[in-house]
Order: sequence, then structure tokens, then C-alpha cells
Amino acid sequence: MIEFSRFELANGLKVLVHEDRSTPMVAMDVLYNVGSRDELPSKTGFAHLFEHLMFSGSTNIDDFDDIIQNAGGESNAFTNSDITNFYDIVPAENMETVFWLESDRMLSLNFDEKALAVQRKVVVEEFKETCLNQPYGDVWHHLAELAYTVHPYRWPTIGKVPKHVEDATMDDVKDFFYKYYRPNNAILVVAGNTTLAQVEALSQKWFGDIPPGKIPKRQIPTEPKQLNFNQRINEAQVPVDALFLAFHAPGRADEDYYAADILSDILCNGPSSRLYRKLYKEQKLFTSIDAYVTGNIDPGLLIIEGKPATGVTIETAEAAIWQELEAIKAEGISEAELQKHKNKIESTLCFSEANVLNKAINLAFFELLGDAQLINEEVNFYQRLQPSDVDKMARKVLTKNNCSELRYQATMMTR
Repeated sequence: MIEFSRFELANGLKVLVHEDRSTPMVAMDVLYNVGSRDELPSKTGFAHLFEHLMFSGSTNIDDFDDIIQNAGGESNAFTNSDITNFYDIVPAENMETVFWLESDRMLSLNFDEKALAVQRKVVVEEFKETCLNQPYGDVWHHLAELAYTVHPYRWPTIGKVPKHVEDATMDDVKDFFYKYYRPNNAILVVAGNTTLAQVEALSQKWFGDIPPGKIPKRQIPTEPKQLNFNQRINEAQVPVDALFLAFHAPGRADEDYYAADILSDILCNGPSSRLYRKLYKEQKLFTSIDAYVTGNIDPGLLIIEGKPATGVTIETAEAAIWQELEAIKAEGISEAELQKHKNKIESTLCFSEANVLNKAINLAFFELLGDAQLINEEVNFYQRLQPSDVDKMARKVLTKNNCSELRYQATMMTR
């Protein structure tokens, strides 16, 4: 049970506090309710660009990293389709340092043309390195475009093309910042060796005077139901063939998400899971195979991916996967099989929540979903599932008409 307190500043900043005297550290998480789904189709990659810009100096601070390292702490960030998240961990006696740092970059960035030019270059180089010059690096460009037609999940967080970031102007940057990186569009969580009274005082001192923003109302189009099988064959200079099957699945805020998540585990999570045991260990059709859900807030995807073994055609590999999918839909799953995966999930969740930084990050995310108290209910959501719930999800999701398939076919140059 993770206990926490909650309050809100006059400017709309939501603050959560988890007191844990067993650690000498304090973790701070600042979640901004903005991700790549909030970008324009002609200006993608901006949320990811801001992840970099937020470390490039703010109104009163030139170098974020040096200050937090001198305080004995660490900081980092991540961006995805739904959120931008910054987190710090420091010794408790230096807690005020992170209040100062995070409040200053929420107040305003250092809008400097040189800093923007540097970070544009960094992000473009990252795009080239991870997406263009790495085998299978463009997989999410292909899969997202195949699976989505109108929803902004149809481009990956890093952006559609490097040009969108290359062309970002200072006016673009200022507009995006003041739209989304405001206290009334953020959740602040402090977890660790602190007290509610300390956090209330420091929150008011450092964040209380930051003006709220006029946050745009989201008008994200609902992705229509997929009615036909989609396929793309990508001939590329990759080491071996690869297969990706993407099925539309419930979003993170949907009560059916947990059935979809555990279904992906039953398919392929651990040596006794179905695809791993039958197709990898027994039939030796794959050198690697996996299944997972994307966990997006809006309806996301259940992905099955694998690389066929030497001498196995991609057609044979695909047919074997579909045979197993049809079997799970026809036969269903047993209570024992389901309970085994429930126990594994419970163990994973309990282990992850032992870390004070993970607690801060997870509290912020569940608060965004609607109520941070959900963090204490998550295990029960899985434990309440019945075999019939998972069987129903399998029959609903694992259909040909709900599938977008991407094949990488290795060219002769790399074989």
C-alpha cells in the first residue's frame, strides 16, 4: 500500500507527497500532460525536442546537470506519445535544489537561438542514428502508419521526418512551451524522506508564483475500427528477416486494458509462455519472439514480433504464429495458466514499487489517468481477471481484420 497526500496550488499545479523515512533520498517527478499526440502532423517531434531543450538552460539556470550532480543527485527524462516526464533523485538534505531547478524551467526556458540550434542538431542526429542507420530502426514509422489512419499515434515520438525538427523556429518553440509546459498542465510528485509540511512550503515558495497557461483543449480524432488486414513488405539492409504483427487493443485508461496486457504475457512472456515455448523452444522456428502491449492512454496496440530461424521462411513463421493465435481463441486458457501470469505480474509490480523513484513516477502517471489511488488497485485489477475475460479479449483482438503486418525482408547485400 503506497500512502500519499495530495494538494493543489492556486495556479493549478497538482502536488502529491509520499513520505518514506526508510530512505535517505528524495525523488521528484514532474509530469507534463503533453506528448507527440499533441503535435501537428506538419510539426512532429516537438515533444521530444522539448525533452532536450528543458536541459539546455532556463531563466536563471545555465547548466541543469552540473547543479544537480553537485547536490549528489541525478536527473533524467522521457517522452512518449502521451506524456513528457522529468525526474530527479537527491539526498533529502538537498531537496530544495530540485524544487529550484524544476520550477525555473517550468517558469520559462532560456529561449536562445544557439541552444535551439544545438538541440535541433542533437535530435536530428538521434533520428538518423536510431531510425535511419540502425537495422529495424524505422519499425515504428512503418507500424504506426499502417495501424493508424487519423489518430496522431500514426507517427512515432521522435517525429515523422527530421525536417520537422530542422525547420522548428524560435516562435514555434515558444508557442509549444507556453501552451503545454504550464503548472496547470503538470503533476508534481515528491517521494522519499520528507514531510507533507516541507513539500507544501517548498511547492508554494518555488512554484506558487508561476502563472498558469491557457491549455488547448484536445481535439484528437477517434481512430475508426480497422476492418481489413494491412500488410507492408519492407526490403531493407537488415541482418535477417523480421515479422511484426500489430493488433488494436484497449488503451491504458480502459478497464479492459488488463485483460489485453495479461493476454500478451500468456502469448510470450517467459519460457513457459505459448509462443516462446512452442515456436522458439520446441519447433525452433524463431531465433527471437516477443509479445507486448504499447500501454498508450488512448487505444493502443498489442504487438507480436519475431525473427525467423535460419532456413525458415517468413511465410512459414507467420503461419505458425497464426496457428497458435487460432488455438488460444478456440481452446481458451486454463485457470492455472492465468494464475501463473497473475502471480508474475504481482511480483513485478511489488518489486518495482520498492524503489522510491518508481513510486514517484507511477503516482504521477496514475494521477494523470484519473486518480493516483489506482496505483494501489492495479494488482487487484489483474487478480480479478477470469479466464473468460482473457478468452473474450483474445477473440476480439487477435483477428486478421484487426491486424497490421510489417515484414522486413533482408536484401542479398546483408545475407
